[in-house]
Amino acid sequence: MSASSFLKALKAEGLTVVEVGDWRDHNRNHKGPWGPVHGVLLHHTVTKGSARTVEICREGHADLPGPLCHGVITKDGKVHLVGYGRANHAGLGDDDVLRAVIAEKAPPPDNEADTDGNRHFYGFECENLGDGDDPWPAAQLEAIERAAAAVCRHHGWNERSVLGHLEWQPGKVDPRGFTMASMRERIRDRLK
Repeated sequence: MSASSFLKALKAEGLTVVEVGDWRDHNRNHKGPWGPVHGVLLHHTVTKGSARTVEICREGHADLPGPLCHGVITKDGKVHLVGYGRANHAGLGDDDVLRAVIAEKAPPPDNEADTDGNRHFYGFECENLGDGDDPWPAAQLEAIERAAAAVCRHHGWNERSVLGHLEWQPGKVDPRGFTMASMRERIRDRLK
């Protein structure tokens, strides 16, 4: 979908969207293709403070240039758009998991890192320390559900097109503090 369609889909799902700078043209497309896109990947940021979190996800850091996702979902439930196109969020993951996402089946255990996920996934970074203690406010969980559902609805995908980073790339633990099974149930119910 185009950047304009992405924005429209998020707003149509009832989300409060904040457009950050030139997000429509802020990407890593010069590093490789974006697409075909097959799913949505959810992350936690390991940061605190919405303004700083959005800045980091837009600009990146010394080891990883931004954008680090397409949208940042802050604790207040707002979605901050920081990029569109290829973003540094998924890294290398498991080709068996990608095949499951494409087939809209339950993902197998991720035991390889052999496939470029930045090419194939929309990414939402969710403001949370990721320590298992930092709370996930109801407004934020609802925004995660709505954002993932918006993308799935546009593409005609079901909830199995939504993964946590921990299901894609061996060694990752995010998002920590809710289960992907429970989030996919919420997305499934919203898509009905």
